[in-house]
Amino acid sequence: MTGPKTNEGATKVGERVGTRAQVRYVRSSATKAREVLDLIRGKSVREADSILQFTERDISIVVRKALASAVANAQHNDGQDPEELYVSACFADEGPTLKRFRPRARGRATRVRKRTCHITVIVARMSDRALEQLRRKEERQPVAGRRGRIGGRAATSRRERVARSRQQAAAAQGQEHDHDHDHDHEVGEPTEAMVMEAEEVDQVAAGEDADVGTADGVVVAAESDDIDDDVDPGEPTPEMVAEAEPADQVTAEEAADTADEESADDENTKGDA
Repeated sequence: MTGPKTNEGATKVGERVGTRAQVRYVRSSATKAREVLDLIRGKSVREADSILQFTERDISIVVRKALASAVANAQHNDGQDPEELYVSACFADEGPTLKRFRPRARGRATRVRKRTCHITVIVARMSDRALEQLRRKEERQPVAGRRGRIGGRAATSRRERVARSRQQAAAAQGQEHDHDHDHDHEVGEPTEAMVMEAEEVDQVAAGEDADVGTADGVVVAAESDDIDDDVDPGEPTPEMVAEAEPADQVTAEEAADTADEESADDENTKGDA
């Protein structure tokens, strides 16, 4: 080729642009390789490697190896930083075609062309302006760290917002600090309100103790109005005796009726015999 290699970005014959890596005699057609190379042309090395990693084409494996080789050449031979490189040029040239034949009907044969190609990947350092834009873009994007933490500038701005919110909440709480209790007493000493409340509780408890007494651990209501003080605890009262007399009369009548029924049954039995 007599003129400059324009797909490499050269403007003069023999001009060397960037760092290259070439894979020759790849058993694939140049058309298939160009479809993948078009995806990474002009991309940064990191982005191009990510694209090739998830491209569902077999030729992308070969192209990714060529890209890694070009980056290694630029790092070791030219002393460049891999993070500052981008794919300046990539192309696929046709290689020799292997001719084979496939047998067909009636004794005929069909030619089979097995294509090959030469893949070339060239990387170069990005301009200062492009590097500055790339750094700003990375700062704006949140970077997920360990346990889902956000890093970079987004994390700093978030921490600042949280700090401001906490300061505003503390200021609002200080303004609304208006309670009924006194602030003159020391911590641990009872206030006047506490003393008055305790006295009210003691009074209520004293009234309950006057109404309720305890005997052997069992609470017994003190109903002194219904109990005669002149009667011993074990003797029945006149009211109890008056209530018991009608009950005894009813029981005696029931017993007499039962005896009459039994005697009538006995007489009927004797008459049958």
